[in-house]
Amino acid sequence: MKKLAIIQSNYLPWRGYFDIIHDVDLFLFYDEVQYTNREFRHRNVIYTNQGLQWLTLPGGRHTRDFKISEVQLNNATNWQQEHFNKITNAYRKAPFFAKYKPFFEHIYMERRWQYLSELNQFLTKHIATEFLGIKTAFANSTDYPSHGQKGEKLLSLIKSAGYAHYLSGPAAKDYLDEAEFAANGVSVYWKDYSGYPEYPQVKPPFEPQVSIIDLLVHTGDDAPQYIWGWRDKNTENRG
Repeated sequence: MKKLAIIQSNYLPWRGYFDIIHDVDLFLFYDEVQYTNREFRHRNVIYTNQGLQWLTLPGGRHTRDFKISEVQLNNATNWQQEHFNKITNAYRKAPFFAKYKPFFEHIYMERRWQYLSELNQFLTKHIATEFLGIKTAFANSTDYPSHGQKGEKLLSLIKSAGYAHYLSGPAAKDYLDEAEFAANGVSVYWKDYSGYPEYPQVKPPFEPQVSIIDLLVHTGDDAPQYIWGWRDKNTENRG
């Protein structure tokens, strides 16, 4: 049973975002929709000895009239050095920081990024495929014809991509009409984010709502076990 997910790109997303990617055969970045400033499109959280700290990308231009794909980064600021320093200061003592340091250096010290969407998608695809071993195919929603707004647009995208099974985060329950989807031959599945196991962090208490890089630098190659692998173990134990 092949599944599809359609989600806006986020900056260094948390592990639940990668859990959805892992569970589908095709993941569409949904960056043709309106940019919203107070969400995770341009920011995320890391965990330091001083507590939670935001990594926030500076937008060169972003108003409610812009699509996510149109938002440019303000490279007049030294945000890349700032983010690299914050990540390094927070995690330099983490057991696997050295493993990922070359990646951070490439992103923040060697590359220059003009568009928010370009950065977000690169980070997500690289982390998913190279660090988490996810085999899911990636594409942009604009690669497929669609029409309408919200649920209607999602339904048209799903059908254009040739899928009959759609995986969504629970927030979409506010506007997605499952009956309408079913009437059009599409089954909707809701992602359950509960039950993720804790892992060692910089200090207690455990903070679950943090960027994926927190999990990577603390668990290394075992990171998938803390995203979806633990479910497989529970299934085996029940068997």
